[in-house]
Amino acid sequence: MSETPDVPDAPRLAESFEEVEDALLSRWPESRLEPSLDRIRAFTEILGDPQTSYRSVHLTGTNGKTSTARMIDTLLRALDLRTGRFTSPHVERMTERISIDGEHLDDEAFVRAFNDVAPYTHLVDADQPHPLSFFETVVAMAYAAFADAPVDVAVVEVGMGGAWDATNVIDADVAVLLPIAVDHSRYLGDTPASIAQEKVGIIKPGSVVVSATQEPDVAAVIAERAAEVGASVLREGTDFGVAARSAAVGGQVVSLQGIRARYDDVFIPLFGAHQAQNAAVALAAVEAFGGDQALDDDIVRAAFAEVSSPGRLEVIRRSPTVILDAAHNPHGAEATAAALEDSFQLDPIIGVVGVMNDKDAEALLAAFEPHLDHVVCTQSSTERALAAADLAKIAVEVFGEDRVTVEPRLAEAIEQAATLAEAGEVLSSSLSSGAVLVTGSVVTVGEARALLKGRSA
Repeated sequence: MSETPDVPDAPRLAESFEEVEDALLSRWPESRLEPSLDRIRAFTEILGDPQTSYRSVHLTGTNGKTSTARMIDTLLRALDLRTGRFTSPHVERMTERISIDGEHLDDEAFVRAFNDVAPYTHLVDADQPHPLSFFETVVAMAYAAFADAPVDVAVVEVGMGGAWDATNVIDADVAVLLPIAVDHSRYLGDTPASIAQEKVGIIKPGSVVVSATQEPDVAAVIAERAAEVGASVLREGTDFGVAARSAAVGGQVVSLQGIRARYDDVFIPLFGAHQAQNAAVALAAVEAFGGDQALDDDIVRAAFAEVSSPGRLEVIRRSPTVILDAAHNPHGAEATAAALEDSFQLDPIIGVVGVMNDKDAEALLAAFEPHLDHVVCTQSSTERALAAADLAKIAVEVFGEDRVTVEPRLAEAIEQAATLAEAGEVLSSSLSSGAVLVTGSVVTVGEARALLKGRSA
C-alpha cells in the first residue's frame, strides 16, 4: 500500500488540454495502487452512476485487450449501435483512452469531460482515506462522457486485474477474458491461476463470459466464478474459434467459427495468429451481446476490414521497414515473435527495446532472442523506465556482447538500428529486407511513433 499523498485542492475548471493533463498527472499515477473500489464507487455515485445508463462489454486478460476492444467496437458500430470505448494505457496521447463512435475525444471534448467531473473530485478526496487516482478520475470521465453522448454500449478495458480495477463499477452484459499469463506479479500474483482469481472479478451475475483459450487451472478458476454468480461461459476451441487463416498482403484472411454461424473470407488488416484469435473472441462477444441471431456475413467482413490497432505490429515506415509493437511481457513477446516469422519476410531484424523497471526484462528478451539479429537497448522518458545501461547488462546475458548496443536516447537508438538493418540487408544472402522492431513497452512505442510520424510529416 502506498503512502497517502496530500489531498489535492478543489479544482478549478480547465481551459486547455495541457491544464487537464497537469491536473490528472498531479494525482496518484497508475503505477501506485491501493486496491479498493470505495473511491470510484463514491465518485460515480456523486455523478449519478452514469455507468448504469448503457449496456457494456468488459475485457480483461494479460495481452490483447486493446486490439480486441477495438474489434468489438468496430463490429458494434457496424450494427448501427453508438459506442463508447475506454482503453488504457494510451500510446501517444491521453485523449486516446476515451472514444465515442470509434473516434477518441479531441482536446476540446476531453477538457469538457474533465470539467464535468472535476468539481466533485475534492468531495471524494476529503471523504476517503486516499484521494482519487489518475486512473479513477479518467474512468469516471469516460463513464460520464458515455452517458452524456449518449452511447448504446460501452466497450471497457480494465487497467489492471479485474475485481478491484476502477472500471469494475460497471456491471457488464458480456465479460471477455483474453489469455491470462503472468504480468504485474507484484500486484496480481505470480501464477496464472492466482492472477485469474483477480481477473474473474469482472464476471457479474447473469452475464455471458467469452473466454479465450486458457491454461487448465485458469479455466477452472473461470468456471468456478461463473458457477458462483450464475454466468454462462463460451470457450474458444469449443464454442467458437479460428477455423482457418492465411497470411495476406497487409494482414491476414481468416475463417471464424462464431457461436451462431461461420464467417469465411474475413480480411483483418492486422498481423499474427494472436490477432486472428482476438478476432474470434471479439466476434463471439458481439454475437453473445446481440442475442440469438447470427450476424450478417457482409457486415462482419466490412467491419473487420476497417479494424486498426496502433502500436501493435504496426508498420510505421519503409526503407528500412520499422515495426512498432507494444509487447511488454514474455507472453506478449512470444506472440509478437511468432507473428514476425509468420507474416513478414525480414532479414536482418534489429530490435530497439526499452522496458519498464518492474517488468521481467530477461524473459522478454529471451522470447525475442531467436528472432532478433541485434538489439539496441534504450529507454523512454518516463521515470519508470529501466535504464538503458541496466537493460543492456541483461541483454548481454541473453544475446551475447556482440549483439547488444546501448543508446539511451530513443531517436538515436532507432537511427542506429536502421543503419544496422540496412547494412545487414546488403550482406544478407536472402531476398528479404532488413527491418527495425521497436518494442518493450507501450510508452517506448508511443514515443517512437510520435518521432517517426513527425519525421514522415
